[in-house]
Amino acid sequence: MIKRMLCPLLALSMIALPLSGAIDKKEAERLQNCGTVLKEILDIPDDIPQDLLDKAECVIVYPSVLKAAFIVGGSYGRGAMTCRTGEHFTGPWGAPSMMALEGGSIGFQIGGQATDFVLLVMNPRGARSILSSKVKLGADASAAAGPKGRTASAATDVTLRAEVLSYSRNRGLFAGISLEGSTVRPDNDANEKVYGKKLEAESIVLKGAAPVPQPAQKMIATLNRKSPKNLSEPSSLQ
Repeated sequence: MIKRMLCPLLALSMIALPLSGAIDKKEAERLQNCGTVLKEILDIPDDIPQDLLDKAECVIVYPSVLKAAFIVGGSYGRGAMTCRTGEHFTGPWGAPSMMALEGGSIGFQIGGQATDFVLLVMNPRGARSILSSKVKLGADASAAAGPKGRTASAATDVTLRAEVLSYSRNRGLFAGISLEGSTVRPDNDANEKVYGKKLEAESIVLKGAAPVPQPAQKMIATLNRKSPKNLSEPSSLQ
């Protein structure tokens, strides 16, 4: 009798073992899309200025945000955030945290097509704030539409002082766009699906608690190739 009961339990445990280490398919596709979007944008030299990318501590990518989600006012953006590793953000780009983009009043700006968003986080304070809690852009963290071009020499002082610079791509057009009023937060439920255990965003990104998952390798490799060194002023790396 006991043997008969153990057999189905053993079979179930054997089925569960390979699944426990697998990444959720939806989250894997999201990470892959982040890598594709980022590579396409960074391969065009007149989009995000190289000198701003080289001074960014972190990058957040939200691929294929849809207008319909803006209309209903719910959660409408899901993506990933990666930062340079090390205490002062001076190392190579590391494992990403899954992120959510919510709220705001920018639905009228993005038309009827899917829109990709790329955010540059320009200082450690902004990076740590976003990784630790829900942050409202323009209130909890200063934000500005990112300047375009090969360099940021034409950027205003307001832009250069912003903690977050935001860009969008819609219908093939690329532009800086203000996301003030929107909120950015870690998506820890998605992190659990990616890494197979409960991990806070800070632990993943700032403490190196997990390796780069396979679906995110394109995103991380692109950044390590395009911006291998942090060129922020030493005084800002705190």
